[in-house]
Amino acid sequence: MESFENKVVVVTGAASGIGKGIAESFAAAGAQLLLSDIEPAALKQAHEAIAAGGAKVASLVADVAVKKDVEALASYAFDELGGCHIVCNNAGVAENNLKTWELTSEDWNWVLGVNLNGVVNGVSCFVPKMLAAGEAGHIVNTASIGGLIAGLALPAYSVSKHAVVALSECLYNDLRKEQTAIGVSVLCPGWINTGIGESDRNRPNRPDLTPELERSREAFKQSISAGMDPIEVGRIVLDGIKEKRFYLFTHPQWNGVIKDRFDAIMDGEKPASTYLPRS
Repeated sequence: MESFENKVVVVTGAASGIGKGIAESFAAAGAQLLLSDIEPAALKQAHEAIAAGGAKVASLVADVAVKKDVEALASYAFDELGGCHIVCNNAGVAENNLKTWELTSEDWNWVLGVNLNGVVNGVSCFVPKMLAAGEAGHIVNTASIGGLIAGLALPAYSVSKHAVVALSECLYNDLRKEQTAIGVSVLCPGWINTGIGESDRNRPNRPDLTPELERSREAFKQSISAGMDPIEVGRIVLDGIKEKRFYLFTHPQWNGVIKDRFDAIMDGEKPASTYLPRS
């Protein structure tokens, strides 16, 4: 896909962070946008800001963990906007930094519900309609560098992002076998300056934080605050689609830690354990 002019692009988690950066990049390229987010006020603000630049923008509040919400989003795209060419399954959250055995069932259900089931719902609701339309298209699933390495933090987040990478690889191969005109990319960002450190602001029955968890959260927020501007991530996504690249990296200088993990797998003795630098 060489041009995004007048293409219909759906972005979830579009009210802030990476999603907003992706949306802004597509808007600058002349695309027509359907923005979705779970936060109505923030979504309205993002909609107005992007539309003020002259882009064609629609928006719909949706919880990606709820399939009927994503079905409604897909129906809106095809019934009201005339179709959909690109879907960015981007909405994501991160849990409090607990040890693997300390996570509750509610922690797992929340993180996997948004990060994994949100992508599953995006694929199952949009891809059949895109196939039926018969036009060229692209699916971009947001994972993380945490979906490719063995870290020492955020186990539920890491599990969900590893699953998104595997899902995206399966989707790519399924679509190639069917000889379709739909491409797939998996976005694996590193430190990006977003508000994911406070993503539980939208969590039902948000748990209280201990002083230790408060300190951990502040350290995490400090790390990502020095990260890449989300608009740069958006440009990486657009370039990746044009170049038909599957794995989209924001920090290729960190590819060594990915290699460390796969070297440890081949060695077989023990998993790699990785800390990422703050910049």
